[in-house]
Formats: sequence, C-alpha cells, structure tokens
Amino acid sequence: MTKGSLDENALRQLEAKYCSWGDTVHYAKELTFFTEANGSYLYDRAGTEYLDLQMWYSAANFGYRNPRLNAVLKQQIDTLPQLASQYLHEERVLLAARLAQKVEQNLGVKGRIHFNVGGASAVEDAMKIVRNHTGRNHSFAFMGGYHGRTLGATAITSSYRYRERFGHFSDRANFIPFPYCFRCHLNLKPETCGIACLRQFEKLFESEYYSVVNPKNNHSEYGAFFVEPVQATGGYIVPPPTYFKELKKTLDRYGILLVADEIQMGFFRTGKFMSIEHFDVVPDVIVFGKAMTNGLNPISGIWAREDLISPQVFPPGSTHSTFSANPLGTAAGLAVLDLIDSEHFETSVPQKGAYFVKRLKELQSRHPNYIGHVEGLGLALRMEICRSDGHSPNRELTDAIMNIGLSGTLTAGGKKRGLVLDVGGYYKNVFTLAPSLYITEEEIDLGIALFEEALLRALDGNS
Repeated sequence: MTKGSLDENALRQLEAKYCSWGDTVHYAKELTFFTEANGSYLYDRAGTEYLDLQMWYSAANFGYRNPRLNAVLKQQIDTLPQLASQYLHEERVLLAARLAQKVEQNLGVKGRIHFNVGGASAVEDAMKIVRNHTGRNHSFAFMGGYHGRTLGATAITSSYRYRERFGHFSDRANFIPFPYCFRCHLNLKPETCGIACLRQFEKLFESEYYSVVNPKNNHSEYGAFFVEPVQATGGYIVPPPTYFKELKKTLDRYGILLVADEIQMGFFRTGKFMSIEHFDVVPDVIVFGKAMTNGLNPISGIWAREDLISPQVFPPGSTHSTFSANPLGTAAGLAVLDLIDSEHFETSVPQKGAYFVKRLKELQSRHPNYIGHVEGLGLALRMEICRSDGHSPNRELTDAIMNIGLSGTLTAGGKKRGLVLDVGGYYKNVFTLAPSLYITEEEIDLGIALFEEALLRALDGNS
C-alpha cells in the first residue's frame, strides 16, 4: 500500500478496520477525503472545491497554504528543524518576548509565556499555575464551556458525555450558567434582566451554606474561574459587554483567578488580538494555541502575570512537554506575529464580520422559522437552526445541512461545490462560522448562496 494507490472505498475499509473511532471524524455522515487546501478552500480527490467556513476550528485564521507562513516553515526545516525543548533557540525567545509584549501593550500588565503543544495541555499548565499560587484545586467554569479532553481539561469542560466513561472526577468544576441571552437559563430577557445570572453567581458568596466561601475570613476553596470570553464549542456565544468586568470584581474579592481560554478566539478571530480585550477586563492567565501557528506544526501556550509565573514561584521543571517550543512551531508563530503586524486586522475583521452578519440576517429574514438567531463578534459568527417556531432547537435539520455541504453536490455559483461547516451549541443546532480572516465579500456571498441551497434541499428532504 502506497499513497495514491487505493481508491476511496478501499481507504474507507482500511479506516473502518484500523483507525480508532474515538475522535470526531465519525460525527459526520459524509466521510470526505481531502487532498488539497488553498486560501478559503479545500479540494477532494475529484477536484471538487469546498468553501471552508470553519477553518479547522479557527486554527487556520490566515488561510490554508498561506505562502508567507509556509515559506518561513520551509526555511526552518532546512536550518533548525528539531531541537530538544530544554535547549534555547532564537525563535523560542523571540516568540515569547513578542507575545508577552503584545499582551502588556494591550492589557497593561507584565507577564511571561510558557509553551506547550496542544490546547488542552496548555489548559493543564494553567491549572498548575492556579494550584501553585492559590493552593486550591477547585475551579469554576461555565455551562457550555469547552477546554479540552485530557483528564484535567475534561474536569472543567461542562459536557458530562466527555466524562461519562472515565470514572469519577473529584475535581470537577462547579459549572455556572453562561450569559446565553437567546436561551436564557433563567428564562429572562436581556433588556430587563440586569444580568441576573451574574447576580445569581454573586449570591453564592453571601453564606457559607451556599458552599463556596467562609464569610468569616472570606476564604474560598475555589482557585480560579476558567472562561472562554466568547464561548466556542458552546455556540460562539457573545456575553453582555459588562459581564466579565463585573465578574472579575467578585473573583478578586475572594482571591479567585480569572483564566481566559483564547484557544479558538485568539489571534484576531473576533477583531482583537485576544477576545478578552473586548470586555474591559484583565485576566490573570491567558491560554492560547490553534491560530498562533496557523495550524502549522502546532504549539500552544499560556501567558500569566509575573507574580504567578516568575522563576521564584514557578521554578524549572514545574511543567514540561517534549515538543513544546519546538523550532518549527515557534518559527511559524513568529511569522504569524509578523503577518499580524503588517496587516490591519483590527479594522478589516470587524468590517468583514459586519458584512457577513448583514448577509446572514438577510438569509434569516427569508427563513425566519428555521434560523432563530444570528450574531457575531468580528469573524466569530453564529447561526441557530430552529424548528418552525423559530426557537426550539432543530438538530436534525442542522445535521442534514452539514452533510449536504460535505457531499460536494451543491451548485450555487455555477459549478459543483461543497461547503464545510462546523456544528456547535448546547443542542448541536448552531453553525459556528469561523472563516479565513482574508475572506472576501464575494466569498461571503458565495457562502450564503451555498448555505441557502443546502438549507432548501434539507427542508425538501433531498440530501
């Protein structure tokens, strides 16, 4: 067996026999083999073009096969492609310095960077920072939050399905309702609720019998609140603008750290370097990954305040990974920062996002019974698919639209095409749209046309 020697049916048989199904490949009905990627598009073995509106869960913010980024990686392969992570190289130091300087410039706080490989591993490093500083191992996290599927990250990810088969999680987070205004946990309206969900959280600290604090000494057993400033897998939910600033006041009162998980929303997905910058609050720890390397030789990392991560409190050997800060990943990360500094994403991303939301709302106006909610922050966009009442979740229709897109049989735009979409949300009825930051208005228009064609076919039962 060599590459290119087998047809798709033979490859599917091998996949069914030898590949674990424990990942997410088999969420989809259509198992498409892709052979090429470029810009905003993927291509299958027949050469069919698929417009990608999720860009590898926001890992490829800067487009597939970005020539500027790829060139840097190719050069690094020919100079210093490998190095054990206990040794220094220029790319590692420069990337850490520039990331820390950018956070200081944007948020006004000094800190340091620690690298790892995947997002969940970086979340676990953040947990070590929290425990080391506070001496506490309990955390708050949000309902609908997703932080990864290692054991530690799973403990602060709200879905019970991810924990169900893996025993008892004694350090499971205390999950708090996220301000999800379209589906308010308290059945209130955002215009009149006064952010009641936040008031409900604050009330937990009024009495020892609410289980989180001793009012006699203000000591809490909770060390941190792990948050996604914009919920990602939960459905690209944007909170009220004052929510996190008010939340931080309560956390500071009891010495509870605020950890911002920016793994999906970082690197200008929302029009800011980090999405927390929209909310006028400074976190104590930031976790990042994915788009830092545009998905090329991925690395992840954390930023933490100096007093949390200085060598005096977080000495050598506190945490380590074989491939962290590897030369290929850090070179790609530096190239991404160079790219960011040469572009105007803080202007272009909100402009493109506003145009995309406008087109989505026009689509919603044509199908108000099935598209219940449209919203976006920058180019992190959401569209809730509902039943005919315009509110009840419609997972079946959502799945049908996604699979029609992956079938590669759409014809909008005058030729055979596919559409790559990601599904999220509490009821798996939300299309979470994360296009390339370089997407054009013409590609946005094409995406709307392809989606509407898939929606109409799904409604007709013609999948």
